[in-house]
Amino acid sequence: METIYFAGGCFWGVEHFFKGVDGVADACPGYANGNTENPTYQEVYTDTTGFAETVRVRYNPGRVSLAELCKLFFAIIDPFSLNRQGHDEGTRYRTGIFYENEADRPVLEAAFAAVAKELGQAPVTELGPLCCFYPAEEYHQDYLDKNPEGYCHLPLKAFRYLRLYQDIRLYLGDEPDAVARMANTAALIHERMGFFWTGFYIVRGEELVLGPFQGPSACFRIKFGRGVCGTAWKEARTIVVPDVEAFPGHIACSALSRSEIVVPIFRNGSVAAVLDIDSTELSTFDATDAAFLNLIAGICL
Repeated sequence: METIYFAGGCFWGVEHFFKGVDGVADACPGYANGNTENPTYQEVYTDTTGFAETVRVRYNPGRVSLAELCKLFFAIIDPFSLNRQGHDEGTRYRTGIFYENEADRPVLEAAFAAVAKELGQAPVTELGPLCCFYPAEEYHQDYLDKNPEGYCHLPLKAFRYLRLYQDIRLYLGDEPDAVARMANTAALIHERMGFFWTGFYIVRGEELVLGPFQGPSACFRIKFGRGVCGTAWKEARTIVVPDVEAFPGHIACSALSRSEIVVPIFRNGSVAAVLDIDSTELSTFDATDAAFLNLIAGICL
């Protein structure tokens, strides 16, 4: 077993999330990298001890890699929020990744660099060696199992997306055909998340051509730079649209679509396809959808 430490705001939700990751043997909430010994929750809460609420994650590297754990961690935090996650504010809620083994540092640095490249700026999340860690009091352990209605700063859909992402990885396995992989990916997202339209457009020359999808009939072809899909292709970035009517040049394949997210899918450094998802409600998609759908996009081809 290997060990890594994730500080991601309130440790109740972070612990519960990592307990659901395949390959994680144990997740323990506690206090890391402070300046006293054996702190209590009440002491940490004052923000005078230097500790961060942190989850110690013990994992089997044969089942889940450190790089994969980092991707999941960055999917559930705001990496640009200093000393605040959700409604929780204070230095005890700062984000960070702390390691015991110096050999882990290059993997962690690569994960930080990938986030900076994808999001356009360096995260304020700390990266450094673990100085100390003290498990939290018993009533904090497995808190959300003991209190299913208890407070959690993570959105509930993060837990749904975690299961979906892991199931897609397992289901696709080593299937080599890209169309088959996209078809079942679209089916699983559509079934689990209940979106209005879920599907793929594939780059063919200067156009996106309709690929496997779930939902009503759609546009056959979309020009480079046109509509949300063509813009995501042109700009090579995920685009979240709270109101499609407000997006310049929106292509209305269905009048029922109200909001949309489009995620580019890369192959050999270039956009090879896009994952397009529509909702009949306004403002359906946010940073959580973007983070997890980017993870899914990375494995579906």
